[in-house]
Amino acid sequence: MTTTPGRTASQAGDLIRQFNHDTIATGDGWQYPPNAYDAIGSLAYMVRMLPQAIEQTLHPVERTYAQRRVLVNGGGDPTPAVEELRAAVSQASAIALSLAGALDRMHSAASPLGLNTRGLPEFEDQG
Repeated sequence: MTTTPGRTASQAGDLIRQFNHDTIATGDGWQYPPNAYDAIGSLAYMVRMLPQAIEQTLHPVERTYAQRRVLVNGGGDPTPAVEELRAAVSQASAIALSLAGALDRMHSAASPLGLNTRGLPEFEDQG
């Protein structure tokens, strides 16, 4: 099966959906502050890559537009639609940068949090 950028993005969305399901309830691997710290770090990593991914979605349109090959449903000049797309991409990229900053801040805030294991049977010494 050939992978396309659209399919890859769809798979990433499916994985986030799975993450959402996995984190609804407490369970193995999702019950202590270090678990949240790890997940936040991974989300921050992913979101830091979003601005580039968002901006690169414009490449096929820009290339086709430069060749004067873009059509608009119903006819007409494609320039307003392309300009709107450019503006939306710019806004989405800026918002993704802001989200990445917030996630980095979350990751830093979660960093010093740990777990008091005293009295928890699963952490008692077996010695």
